[in-house]
Amino acid sequence: MRLWISPFLLVALLAAQPQPVRVAGRLSGGTNAYYTGNRAPLLASPLMKLPLGSVKAGGWLRHQLDLMSRGFTGHLTEISAFCKFENNAWSHPQGEGPNGWEELPYWLKGYYNLGYQLRDPRILKEAQRWLDAVLASQRPDGWFGGRGNLEGGRAPGAASDAWPGRLAGKVPDLWPNMVMLYPIRSLYEVTGDKRILAFMSRYYRWQTGLPLEHLHPVSWQHMRAGDDLDSLYWLYNRTGESWLLELARAKHERTASWVGAVPTWHVVNIAQCFREPAQYYQQTKDTRYLDVTERAYATVRGLYGQVPGGMYGADENARPGYDGPRQGTETCGFVEMMHSDEMLARITGDPKWADRAEEIAFNSLPCSMTPDLKALHYLTAPNQIQLDRENKSPMIQNRGDMFSYNPHQYRCCQHNVAFGWPYYAENSWMAAAGNGLAAVFYVASEVSAKAGDGTPVRIQETTGYPFEDTVNFTISAPKTVRFPLSLRIPAWCEQPRLSVNGAPVSLGKAPRGWATLERDWAQGDKVRLQLPMRITATVWARNRNTVSVNRGPLTYSLRIGERWEKKGGTEQWPGFEVHPATPWNYGLIVDPANPAASFEVLPKKGPLAAQPFALDAAPIALRAKGRRIPAWTQETNGMVGEVQPGPIQSSEPIEEITLIPMGSARLRISAFPQIQEK
Repeated sequence: MRLWISPFLLVALLAAQPQPVRVAGRLSGGTNAYYTGNRAPLLASPLMKLPLGSVKAGGWLRHQLDLMSRGFTGHLTEISAFCKFENNAWSHPQGEGPNGWEELPYWLKGYYNLGYQLRDPRILKEAQRWLDAVLASQRPDGWFGGRGNLEGGRAPGAASDAWPGRLAGKVPDLWPNMVMLYPIRSLYEVTGDKRILAFMSRYYRWQTGLPLEHLHPVSWQHMRAGDDLDSLYWLYNRTGESWLLELARAKHERTASWVGAVPTWHVVNIAQCFREPAQYYQQTKDTRYLDVTERAYATVRGLYGQVPGGMYGADENARPGYDGPRQGTETCGFVEMMHSDEMLARITGDPKWADRAEEIAFNSLPCSMTPDLKALHYLTAPNQIQLDRENKSPMIQNRGDMFSYNPHQYRCCQHNVAFGWPYYAENSWMAAAGNGLAAVFYVASEVSAKAGDGTPVRIQETTGYPFEDTVNFTISAPKTVRFPLSLRIPAWCEQPRLSVNGAPVSLGKAPRGWATLERDWAQGDKVRLQLPMRITATVWARNRNTVSVNRGPLTYSLRIGERWEKKGGTEQWPGFEVHPATPWNYGLIVDPANPAASFEVLPKKGPLAAQPFALDAAPIALRAKGRRIPAWTQETNGMVGEVQPGPIQSSEPIEEITLIPMGSARLRISAFPQIQEK
């Protein structure tokens, strides 16, 4: 007798079956048949960057890119003296002319990627013009770019010939070329331009003949040669020319050493350079190099990063005694640290680096710019209650205006910030070993890539993360295809929930790292990942016992009313000061052992705002209780007073206060004094 089963029952039975999943702390290295990873003898790659254009950002991230195109990043040819095509050393066939240092490469590094992600013909045409000129500037010996850089001349506008990033005499300054190779590589990813591999090979052949003096200890290139390592490995993985690895070895040996003492306390040097040993680990396969990078990170955060937001206080340089939450971080530092974290996630397969990148992206980067992305400032701090043009030295190392928003005056940051959001978007998905795909950063997006047996797969990701806790994925493919899909489980999430086509997937107890589903995927399959967000408190015991409040990946700041005043700039591209319109000197009443009991979650009604990183658009708030601290006052130069060691007693009445995400608060108190209740 045959047993007949209803097709509907069969579907239900299959859906009820447990779904196969692997949970691992990190992804293992391997190969991918369709995307370039490390070629032997380099260490096998756990994750590989997808070609530019594979990921299309949506939601709030797409809006950041749109705002960039309309903001100062999309119009630096009008605003910046360094981005004028005529009379520019980067565009001149013989490298003649001024403006030949880092600013233009910084901008193009993000500008081309921005244009391609948006498919913006204006941006792409302008970027292509510049990149064609750079490629055409190569001399027969292999050098490209400005003659001033070749001869080690002084940066235009620098205070003196002792400018720390420059070299004296006739020693070539390679640092700007390291940056320029990034947009050239992006151009290759998109077009396969045959000029580029030969161009880069000739340039690196030329480097093999340089004397040791070109990596003089006072130079940026001595500190930042990790950028060259990245391009050397990129080129080797496409050409297989073994001499590139020998050059990489020599360059590593002549680069500033991170073994032992931290070799530099410059904010951007730290953000760019601490990763260099881990990059070289790909060649040595010696885990001690990984340990060096992790130890350097821990040392810097331990000394100067005992504050919320994912960074460290370094208002040019990290300095002993200047380590509190009012110490700012240069905007360049945010995007460079995000880039290092993205790179380290690819190299190691360790999700902690992705966790660290998103902490900066959500909590620190947004407020370095105005909500319309038409102006920026040099320094952003966890506690910062007035953004004016007054000199803050010596509390802030550099003299002059470091806080107000202005699209004209911050030079390196004005150009370098261009790659922050575009790189975050394109690294949100990566190819994985075993012909798989990995969701690294959760953002509304669509990824198109080959997977499994080479079948083209499209995955639509819908989410309001980090303001919402659910991420949905819908698979599209012309036929059933088997491949591993890896989803990052953030370290802050204790009880993630996963389902496939409505059927729950068991992740075991306290899962951490990556959840990898390997199965036959069919058209319309759906994956749902929930990352429940609970309220936690971080007590910064080594920084005056201040406390910060987190919900999931977001840290929260006091909601301070903002009064904007137009100051400086031009009519079309103005600058602004921002002054507080409501009290700010509150201590927080919170039980660190049970922080959730101290707050009420207040989601904003309606759909998520296109620009959620703005005061009145903050998608979610926390209702809290606090007391004002009369002795905590603003200093005469507009600087917030330093937090006094706590817990602090206050006889002021208890008030209800509102906290909003740090990224939505341009005036902010994010490291609160704790109020000691009697």
